[in-house]
Amino acid sequence: MDPYQASKKTEEICRLAPVIPVLVVHNPDIAKPLAEALISGGLPVLEVTLRTESALDVISEMAKIPGGVVGAGTITKAKDVKDAINAGANFAVSPGSTDNILEACEQQNLPILPGAATSSEIMRLFDLGYSVQKFFPAEAIGGQSALKAIGGPLPNVKFCPTGGITIDNAKGYLELKNTLCVGGSWITPQRLIENKDWKSITALAKTASKIVF
Repeated sequence: MDPYQASKKTEEICRLAPVIPVLVVHNPDIAKPLAEALISGGLPVLEVTLRTESALDVISEMAKIPGGVVGAGTITKAKDVKDAINAGANFAVSPGSTDNILEACEQQNLPILPGAATSSEIMRLFDLGYSVQKFFPAEAIGGQSALKAIGGPLPNVKFCPTGGITIDNAKGYLELKNTLCVGGSWITPQRLIENKDWKSITALAKTASKIVF
């Protein structure tokens, strides 16, 4: 899959809902009910970060849930790409981008949302054909004002900002012309996961799904 096709696919995914839950899940046994809670709340796109030993098992379980589009986040090396595909991931998300990761995704036909933090990084990815990118870590590198400013000279690049996104600032990002969706973890507080309070998570997802975008 070439970068142009990859970006077309990631744009389709990003337009499915205003918020992509960024998930750090340690127990694969809760993968199914957690995914069902989020999907029923109107957030079908799920990013499972490869930050736990169980992440690939979690992706495998969530990929079985009807209506979900499951991605592997925190892709940091080429091997992660193959592992994500074998687990059933529909797309990849990286905090930054390297030639090895991009090449692996292209060869394995896995759409990727490559991370960028500076204008130079954004321009390089766009030059390669990646017109849809992850803006990370959003709040730490200038937030909404930075992303808006980038849109002036680089109007053809669209973003999914993540990093410090909350229910309080998500709408501001989504109102920007160059923002397709946002990624955030506030929809799945650890206390609710530990208590297996799926109803409350569904309620948070419903609120997030109705943010104007």
